[in-house]
Amino acid sequence: MTEAPLVDPFVTHRSLLFTVAYEMLGSAADAEDVLQESWLRWADVDRSQVRESRAYLVRTVTRQALNRLRTLSRSREEYVGEWLPEPLLTSPDVAEDVELAESVSIAMLTVLETLGPTERAVFVLREVFAMPYGEIGEAIGKSAATARQVARRAREHVAARQPRMRVSRSEQRAVVERFLRALHTGQLQELLDVMAPDVVLVADGGGVVAAVLAPVHGAEPVAKLLARANQVPASFDMTTVWLNGAPAGRIDMDGEPTAVSVVVENGQVSRIYIVRNPRKLTRLDEPAELTR
Repeated sequence: MTEAPLVDPFVTHRSLLFTVAYEMLGSAADAEDVLQESWLRWADVDRSQVRESRAYLVRTVTRQALNRLRTLSRSREEYVGEWLPEPLLTSPDVAEDVELAESVSIAMLTVLETLGPTERAVFVLREVFAMPYGEIGEAIGKSAATARQVARRAREHVAARQPRMRVSRSEQRAVVERFLRALHTGQLQELLDVMAPDVVLVADGGGVVAAVLAPVHGAEPVAKLLARANQVPASFDMTTVWLNGAPAGRIDMDGEPTAVSVVVENGQVSRIYIVRNPRKLTRLDEPAELTR
C-alpha cells in the first residue's frame, strides 16, 4: 500500500497567507503576486532548517508584502480620485468569525490605509493573527520590544478612526437591503430615511470610469447624488451579496459591476464605499477563502 504524498505546508496554509497579504495590501491582485514571490523563496528553502512552517511562511509573506506596500505607496499617491480596497466576494461563513470579518471589512481596510507599512504589518499580525511580539519582530526586522511599541501606536491610531460600534449581521443585512431598495427606487426621502445625517460617501473609479473624486459629506448631498444613479443606465440590476465578511450590494449597470459596502450605526448607513474601477472588480463571482 503506497503512502499518500505529503501536502506542502505552503498549500496547507495558502488561505491564511493570502489573508495576511490581502489585509496588508488591500488588493487581491497584489496579494496573489506576493504569494507567488513567497512561493519562489519557499521553494529554495532547506526545509530541515525550518522549525515551524506556518510561522516561517507568515514571516516570509509579511516581508514580501512590506516590500510591495512600500513600492505601491507612490502609485497610490498618484491614483486618480479616492483609493479604496479591492472588494472580495466571501461566503457567509467568514462572518461567523467576527474579528476576522471586521478586520477584512472595507471600512477597516480603509482605516489601515492610513497607517505606515510597518505599523500596518504589526497591527495585522498582532490584532488579527495574535502573533507573539517576538515573531512579529522577526518578520519586520525589529526587536520584540519595538514591535510591542509599534502595536500600541497602531491600535490607538485605528481605534480613533474605526466605526464606533458593532452591529449584528442580521441588522446589517436589513439596513443594507433597505438602502439598496431606496437606491433602486431613486426616491430622495427613502434614501434620507436610511442614512445618518453625517453620512459620508467615498467612491473609487480609478480614473477609468465615472465616480466622484472626493468624499461627499452629509445626507442631502449624498441622497441627491445617489438618486440620479439609476436614471442614466439602460439596465440597473441590484443584488445583496456578501463582500469582505458582511452583507453588501452588487449593482450591474448596463452589465458593468459596481460593489457597494456600507457601515451601519444606530440602524442607519453612516459610510458608503462604492468601487467602480473595473480592475478591482474581478473577484465578485468566486468566493475568496479567508482564514486565520
